[in-house]
Amino acid sequence: MNVVSVNIGALTTILWKGKEVKTGLYKKPVKTPIFLAKETVEGDVVVDRRYHGGVDQAVYAYSKNHYNYWKELYPNLDWEYGMFGENLTVEGLDEAQIRVGDVYKLGTAIIEVTKPREPCMKLGVRFGTQKVLKQFWNNTKCGVYFKIIQPGKVAVGDQFKIIKTTKTALTIAALYDLKK
Repeated sequence: MNVVSVNIGALTTILWKGKEVKTGLYKKPVKTPIFLAKETVEGDVVVDRRYHGGVDQAVYAYSKNHYNYWKELYPNLDWEYGMFGENLTVEGLDEAQIRVGDVYKLGTAIIEVTKPREPCMKLGVRFGTQKVLKQFWNNTKCGVYFKIIQPGKVAVGDQFKIIKTTKTALTIAALYDLKK
């Protein structure tokens, strides 16, 4: 697995059912490395700490390999990495292979797999329809949250190097299926 894009979100205000809602979901690729701190990605906006950020959700990774699936369903969107709110767009990320508790060295950081991402209405706003939420739930293209064991910088081209694997733990895909 390798990083093909690092993405940061600014505070964005969206209109949802006649009300203004603030979000950090609209992430954009950046050219410089990003810093993974203990509970967040430095410089990345996290609005609702109940569901995003924090120790067990410090950084979100999504597979580049899943993008073509979604592009076929939503060909009229302006596609760029970060579309799913991920900080890391990763080539070769496979939720059926990654296990809760797996630990990786990535750039100068050390990260641990914690859980799958569960979609929220803000993803539906970004896609222009809430039906994307059901589509997101009905497959295991959910992406992966990591906690930060050792803070550090991550850049495009960095490789995930396994430090520890937990063969008896659930894969992210299996855990996601249980949540449905």
